Amino acid sequence: MFRLNLFRIRAFTFGTASTFLSAVARGGLMFMLIIWLQGLWLPQHGYSFTSTPLWAGIYILPLTVGMLLAGPTSGYLSDHFGARPFATGGMLGAALSFGLLLMLPVNFSYPLFAVVLFMNGVSMGLFASPNRAAVMNSLPRGDRGAGGAMNQTFQNSAQVISIGIFFTLMIFGLASTLPGAMSSGLEAHGVSAATAHHVAHLPPVSILFAAFLGYNPIQHLLGPHALAALSASDRAAITGHSFFPQLISAPFRTGLHEAFAFAIVACLVAALASLMRGGRYEYDDAAAPARVLRTTRPEEQHAS
Repeated sequence: MFRLNLFRIRAFTFGTASTFLSAVARGGLMFMLIIWLQGLWLPQHGYSFTSTPLWAGIYILPLTVGMLLAGPTSGYLSDHFGARPFATGGMLGAALSFGLLLMLPVNFSYPLFAVVLFMNGVSMGLFASPNRAAVMNSLPRGDRGAGGAMNQTFQNSAQVISIGIFFTLMIFGLASTLPGAMSSGLEAHGVSAATAHHVAHLPPVSILFAAFLGYNPIQHLLGPHALAALSASDRAAITGHSFFPQLISAPFRTGLHEAFAFAIVACLVAALASLMRGGRYEYDDAAAPARVLRTTRPEEQHAS
């Protein structure tokens, strides 16, 4: 099903490599944004845990709008000016947007967050359509079905891999700083040192998925006996909307930095791969028996 001889075509090889790397960079982004919004930002701004999934989706819309606007536009322009500047520039813009996300505080100002998301969507849109068109144009007509499927397989595989990488990096970041933050935060509200230590050293995966699902797990983690030993004010504080998001904000930021730093590196390598695809390539079907790849000038492509 994979026609390995197609990798002899430089534009196809580097276009597929940039497809894979761009998907690795963005595949886990949506999950990080959902955890960020549902588990931290929305509860800190007064949203109930039952409403956070809806509002998280609404607040992520600038990302989708950016892709919807940039995708068709870049596809049209790349037909006239070539795919390489748009695909390469899109990956560089995506790397910059990940850097800006990394610089944002956990409790950010939403207008700035929306601008950065929009920038990321525009950058990904600039890359996707021109890159796919360049990959397909580099192939012989008879191989475009197989080549397109190969390119799509690399993209889908990269998105799955990306989710695993993002979550792994996030968990490593949480594991390094979460126990100390959790223990000190619970003890400050009257929880015994032994109980706080036990809860703080539970696997960080449970804390991560609690944030992903958008609820406060402290009541479940402590249990009824530990809660009954607290004063009414302390019990209300640690089971309220803001305690859990504030408690995990610093550890979450550490994990977020690891994930976004990885995305920046993947985008930069994807930009390099896109740059190395060469100039404007289009397969010459007249020379198909010799499997010749030629470079076309813009006026030649318009004439064809």
